[in-house]
Amino acid sequence: MASSTTFLFLTAVLALLSWQAMASDPSPLQDFCVADKESHVRVNGFVCKDPKDVKADDFFLEANLDKPRDTTMSKVGSNVTLINVMRIPGLNTLGISLARIDYAPLGENPPHTHPRATEILTVLEGTLYVGFVTSNQDNKLFAKTLNKGDVFVFPEGLIHFQFNPCPDKPAVAIAALSSQNPGAITIANAVFGSKPPISDDVLAKAFQVEKKTVDWLQAQFWSDNHN
Repeated sequence: MASSTTFLFLTAVLALLSWQAMASDPSPLQDFCVADKESHVRVNGFVCKDPKDVKADDFFLEANLDKPRDTTMSKVGSNVTLINVMRIPGLNTLGISLARIDYAPLGENPPHTHPRATEILTVLEGTLYVGFVTSNQDNKLFAKTLNKGDVFVFPEGLIHFQFNPCPDKPAVAIAALSSQNPGAITIANAVFGSKPPISDDVLAKAFQVEKKTVDWLQAQFWSDNHN
């Protein structure tokens, strides 16, 4: 009886461990898998280019990340320059990307999520008020004011934001993300700027406001701060 119980316990542990392994991204099985964007084959990611055709430029981008970006055209006062697999094909299967984020005085990177990545943010210039909110039921806010050189982590999938509280100074940050294609869902844009629009009956009930308030919000121009 004891040996049977031990066997069942070990089987359950192995099943749990194998489930956890399958739930994470697999490690690359070769040195690299440069994305072949010309291939018509559809996979989760990109098909590998023939290694004989790979060049150093497949791992390179003259991104000019040392240059400030224009934030004046953004309604939220920020500009996100994302460097992912779409811009560097050598990132395919490597599970990493980065972004430079420029903030105007009082500008923000509004509440959003990355469905496929954890983010670690480093402030290069200025001050940022940042935070993330946990999932239901707690919806607890973890927030902090960061200065130059400070680092903050946003867990994968959680709503988070950054705001420049200074009325007269811009801010700059670099973010590293744990996916070759982290994705971004800006909450306000997705909810009030979807195409076609979500029914105002649905949103009025969800936000506990009048339908005319929802209609006004949906009529706004919901711009993207990514480039």
